[in-house]
Amino acid sequence: MKTTFYSNGKLLITGEYLVLDGAKAFALPTKFGQNLIVENGSNQEIQWKSYNFDEQLWYEDTISFSEIITNAATEIETVKTTLINILHEAYLLNPDFITNSQGYKIITQLTFPKNWGLGTSSTLLNNIAQWTQIDAFTLLKNSFGGSGYDIACAQNNTPIIYSLDENSSVVEPVTFNPDFTQHIYFVYLNKKQNSKAAISAYYNNKNQNLAHNIIDNDKITEAILQAKTLKEFAHNVEKHEIHLSNILEIRTIKEIAFPDFNGVVKSLGAWGGDFVMAISKENPQTYFKSKGYETILSYDEMILQK
Repeated sequence: MKTTFYSNGKLLITGEYLVLDGAKAFALPTKFGQNLIVENGSNQEIQWKSYNFDEQLWYEDTISFSEIITNAATEIETVKTTLINILHEAYLLNPDFITNSQGYKIITQLTFPKNWGLGTSSTLLNNIAQWTQIDAFTLLKNSFGGSGYDIACAQNNTPIIYSLDENSSVVEPVTFNPDFTQHIYFVYLNKKQNSKAAISAYYNNKNQNLAHNIIDNDKITEAILQAKTLKEFAHNVEKHEIHLSNILEIRTIKEIAFPDFNGVVKSLGAWGGDFVMAISKENPQTYFKSKGYETILSYDEMILQK
């Protein structure tokens, strides 16, 4: 018998970096995500296969139960060691999936290209948590770390406001369905960011104005959510970008790559990587393609709306 688990991908619209310190983040679950298909196996091992969106096998290995239980320290981080680490942390939280089993055959299937950065890890983590019947936020904390907004997106089918309150996750489903979403686009930059490096840079640059910065972030986030017109939305998105640019002491992505764009461009998540959000009265496909960016998705193509 096969059991299938599914988790949504994510895009962080506001609150990047500051969410780690309690700021409110506005995040959108995507129409893209990942499946985890579990079948009974044998030999006290997991036969693992991972497929990309195009059904190409990108990872295959066998992991023994003993490797999961011991989680031996390794010098080099590989897909297998990362996977063992996640499964080991899951085992510590609920050993039943190992102790009560002969083995498993597991398949993961992405519905988006792996390099898009929409949550390959977070969707996997949430799926493993569903399967092993543990809390996904605890599993995240014990393995990768991070704010957890991506886990919240994995679990929710509507836009959310996400925050950390004394390290507990606070998830508030919100309505965001303005009549100008046809002017919002997502452009893939094809520059994978290492979140760990970016988080470290944030902590190095974090100045003494943290409390004030969080208040400002929360005000702008609320203004973005409440925007009634495209102009108001674009203005507040730009305000957010400038605010964070000052905190991080990094130039905005528009200044760096798109200074002549007639509209607003905003970094999403770790600055400089993966997708940006573009707001434009005109369809910006021609502009971005002329700059060499081929993957441009409309709001409707990208964002889950239920």
